Amino acid sequence: MHKRRKSREIALQLLYGLDAQEGELGDAVALFWASFDNASGDVSEEIRRFSNELVEGTWKNRLKIDELISGNSENWTIGRMSRVDKSILRMAVYELLFCPDVPPKVALNEAIDLGKMYGSENSGSFINGILDALYEKLSGRDKEGGD
Repeated sequence: MHKRRKSREIALQLLYGLDAQEGELGDAVALFWASFDNASGDVSEEIRRFSNELVEGTWKNRLKIDELISGNSENWTIGRMSRVDKSILRMAVYELLFCPDVPPKVALNEAIDLGKMYGSENSGSFINGILDALYEKLSGRDKEGGD
């Protein structure tokens, strides 16, 4: 498994937990890593670092991220979305906005794959639709007006 994919899977677990429990970010991350290390051994420092960056950045910017998601999800509010889909979307939007070293297509594809693996039967297409619309707006492309 690629290191960044593993980092995203770990970040998804943490973001899901934060959303469910609404605890303190630092406490949740410390508790997760203590439990993770005891349960499954070690992960590389690179995986740990990227996971932490995704979680901390996503969580700290979630209000702005949620506004963007809401503005690009027809007939869906953040509150109606499953926690898995919401966490994946938040993380992908964080990568699009704040991780210039991650190509947008990679962030989108990884989010769709995570949705297919961890979400419902329709999560992949749901995530794809929202992220595609959002990316078009962020990149200045307009479907009706062409590129």
